[in-house]
Amino acid sequence: MLSQRVFASFSPHSPGESLSALAISLLAEQKLKWQLLANAYRSLDSAATREIQCNGFSTLLQFNPKRITSTSADVDDTAVRSRQCFLCIENLPVEQEGVLYRDDFLLLCNPAPIFSRHFTISTVQHTPQEIGKFAGTLLALAKELSPDFTVFYNGPRCGASAPDHMHFQASPSGSIPVEGTAEDVRRRILLKKEAAVSFFALRNYGRRVLLLESELEHELESSFIHIMNAMQRVTLTAEEPMLNVLCSFQENAWRLIIFPRRKHRPDIYFRRGDARVLISPAAVDIGGLVITPIERDFHKVDAALIESIFEEVSVAPDVFEKIVGEA
Repeated sequence: MLSQRVFASFSPHSPGESLSALAISLLAEQKLKWQLLANAYRSLDSAATREIQCNGFSTLLQFNPKRITSTSADVDDTAVRSRQCFLCIENLPVEQEGVLYRDDFLLLCNPAPIFSRHFTISTVQHTPQEIGKFAGTLLALAKELSPDFTVFYNGPRCGASAPDHMHFQASPSGSIPVEGTAEDVRRRILLKKEAAVSFFALRNYGRRVLLLESELEHELESSFIHIMNAMQRVTLTAEEPMLNVLCSFQENAWRLIIFPRRKHRPDIYFRRGDARVLISPAAVDIGGLVITPIERDFHKVDAALIESIFEEVSVAPDVFEKIVGEA
């Protein structure tokens, strides 16, 4: 079954094309063979966008009806158990192929793209969405997809529409607004530096965000695990703490952008009738590219609502300080 899905294979120790080049080739080939994917990208080409100036930051809205399934996904335990896992190999569309990554992951074209090149990178075996076991994979993927792509992760309780199947996603480098903001030295606040890892926050950004930067892969992985452990202690949870993560590798250094969360969806998501706004923030949205699959929402959302949603789903300032202090 797996062999029938493999467009190409990638191993860091084998000669051949880079993972980035293989991903780009895969997308070109899949657009030719998979009509649904080709149609989705044609739709994306005409997607409306508009910028909203918030207090201290800007947000880009994208009207993307193809994302309705993901945005409105029922991810409670009962619903997840009652449906087929759409990332398991046996349930993929007939036309879908992927790049086998280190024998454990399959890089796939996302059939409801947000970006000009949008990939989902899922485990070959069905295993729960849990980044702690795959923190090293996140860093390796970011390096092996550089400089063309950023890798991001949505926790099982804050954005993942498949919380039962481990997966990352990849987007073109710099396409999520927080990536540019993280480069702006005027916005960065150095919190501390430990074991060759620098910890930064972003000034006046409307939600809590933690940047970790290092040239040493294992030190950064260790610091990331410490952050998650601190989040568990501070938020009093034995489960994976709620978070969204972006990871990139540029100029021989990694950058992790971490959004600690306290809620999956804002209250306005659950209102009835015209009072409802279908925004379900995941890494892309809280990173500054907010997806609205409903046209009415695309036109009605304003700065006050964006600021309110970000504040509502992000951890409180005092909780953020405790997490950094304990990490």
